[in-house]
Amino acid sequence: MMALSRETLVSALLLVLLVAIPVAATMAGEPFYVTLATRIAILALAAVGLNIALGLGGLVSFGHAAFFGLGGYVAGIFATHAFNGEPLPFGIAATTSMPVIWLSAMALCGLVALPIGAISLRTSGVYFIMITLAFAQMIYYFAVSWPSYGGEDGLSIYVRNGFPGLNTAQPLPYFLLCLGVLMAGLALFQLIKGSRFGTALEASRQNPTRLAAVGIAPFGIRLVAFAVSAMVTGLAGALFADLNRFVSPSMLSWHMSGELIVLIILGGKGRLFGPLAGAMVYVLFEYALGGITERWQFFLGLILLGVVLFARGGLLGLLAGKARHG
Repeated sequence: MMALSRETLVSALLLVLLVAIPVAATMAGEPFYVTLATRIAILALAAVGLNIALGLGGLVSFGHAAFFGLGGYVAGIFATHAFNGEPLPFGIAATTSMPVIWLSAMALCGLVALPIGAISLRTSGVYFIMITLAFAQMIYYFAVSWPSYGGEDGLSIYVRNGFPGLNTAQPLPYFLLCLGVLMAGLALFQLIKGSRFGTALEASRQNPTRLAAVGIAPFGIRLVAFAVSAMVTGLAGALFADLNRFVSPSMLSWHMSGELIVLIILGGKGRLFGPLAGAMVYVLFEYALGGITERWQFFLGLILLGVVLFARGGLLGLLAGKARHG
């Protein structure tokens, strides 16, 4: 109970800090820090998606950038067609409504994840990693060679997609919207983790043979988890594109997949607020050291090495102790 209370306290402090910084920045007339906090919330959401597959199911996917980028391109393509007053391919009506764009991004990512997962999950270990990476790179090179939507130069978004009742062009309302979506993503993760499906998913990671022996097919459990994971990451990609008003193939690159894995390892694999802790450390290092040296990743790598060697539960494990199960 003590460890659980400590983790709850640490998680609450992280959340309070995430909210307090942009509110204080808005009062001080410093919108840049609001944008920084919004970036943290969006990257944390993307890592929450991967944490469903990696943290609960043990699926080390090096291809989740594909879903992050696809979500971004859905937002960018909808906004571009709406700005130009043109329908999308196949006669689909363009819109700047965020709920419609989010649902479209999640649906597309789920549909793409099903065949990718169906093929990749027939392997394990390093083979699974390499197959997911290969699929992501295929989608990356498709985006690079797609001149209709910017090709390797990317696609600028000239309008800010809207959400009912909010002025999403203002930094603070958009942060609060992203924070709300992040909280929904965290609630989904906790719901999955505490459900019978989540128990079966964790069992498929620990001992798939024993799970199959009791009549539950590990393949189906993992495939559903992989698709849900992709949908959450795709939603984060749509938010990221709106934040930057730009989407490019870099969102689809293997570097992005690596960043998401780093966020989870830094914060704590399988932990509810692990992705948030990892995102905060990553973005703060990027901001604080990025202006000093282009090799700021070297220092982040040293911290990552220390976490892997001495804090196997990530930063949350270091601060809150071992996770309690059951």
